Amino acid sequence: MKILISNTSESPLYQQIKDQIIDAILKGELAEGDTLPSIRAFANDLKVSVLTIRRVYDDLEKEGFVNSQIGIGTFVSTSNIELLRDSKRRLVEQKMQDMIQMAKSLGISRQELNEMMNILFEEE
Repeated sequence: MKILISNTSESPLYQQIKDQIIDAILKGELAEGDTLPSIRAFANDLKVSVLTIRRVYDDLEKEGFVNSQIGIGTFVSTSNIELLRDSKRRLVEQKMQDMIQMAKSLGISRQELNEMMNILFEEE
């Protein structure tokens, strides 16, 4: 799993890390049962505080993306399918909001945007 963090991003480090782990789970790069790195090892790899990684793992566990077992590790959990579906929708909605804002700023009408989206969707 490759995590890229940026010191120039407006998002805090823990949020950048968390979002990338969620993306990896949703894209299937991390499958159910896969082990995440230990907090200490992950913190060392990313050169961040262990408290940052602890917060990421705690948030992911609260949201149902991972299960932690003391002394054993932290494992990807995809048991909450509805949560995953909602998260996927949320990712698409965020991208669509960006697209709509850009279209508005460039003077592209709703009809033109819909036509463009239909064409691109059909190409896939």
